[in-house]
Amino acid sequence: MPWIQNYITVGGSTVGSACVAAIPLIILFYMLAVRKAKGHIAALAGLVGALVVAVAVWKMPVGLAVSATLNGAAFGLFPIVWIVVTAVWVYNMTVESGEFEIIKDSLARLTDDRRLQALLIAFAFSCFIEGTAGFGTPVAIAAAMLVGLGFTPLWGAGVALIANTAPVAFGAIGVPIIVAASVSGLDQMAVSSIAGRQLSLLALIVPLWVCVA
Repeated sequence: MPWIQNYITVGGSTVGSACVAAIPLIILFYMLAVRKAKGHIAALAGLVGALVVAVAVWKMPVGLAVSATLNGAAFGLFPIVWIVVTAVWVYNMTVESGEFEIIKDSLARLTDDRRLQALLIAFAFSCFIEGTAGFGTPVAIAAAMLVGLGFTPLWGAGVALIANTAPVAFGAIGVPIIVAASVSGLDQMAVSSIAGRQLSLLALIVPLWVCVA
């Protein structure tokens, strides 16, 4: 049975519909920031909220909602978690073997200038990690390296997040591009070329932004 989603359902208001659609995100943030719940518990709470909103407000058939949930879980498990787990394994291996300290010290010896350290680690090195792992891994690794060089945790995380804006579309071996092409029905190469043109401009702006920060 086909089902077509009506995006404006709460009193005919776009703003009201957006507020209702944000309920799962609000639940997720509340569980993480206020209740200090573990990640998987917060994610399950957000998932339940999304299912309730989809069925109760947008009148999505229960069977279709459950099928969409299982499809999303399967998609997240294989292309996404598979990449993240292997990336974390490689990172842990480099830490245990001492190679991570060698990489960090090598980058630190190049210059004492905090701006150049941020460019080398938060921008250049995290771009490499973004292409191989993605999904937050480069920010976590780059922030840890910056903190090890003397950056405060807040500044290290902030600079790493700013620097990671340029390469993120091609992260995890291009998964965001593949997903964008699949949901839009556009050709992957067309989406990739357009994103490449846009991000090349960002790649010029972000280093300046990092230095200013």
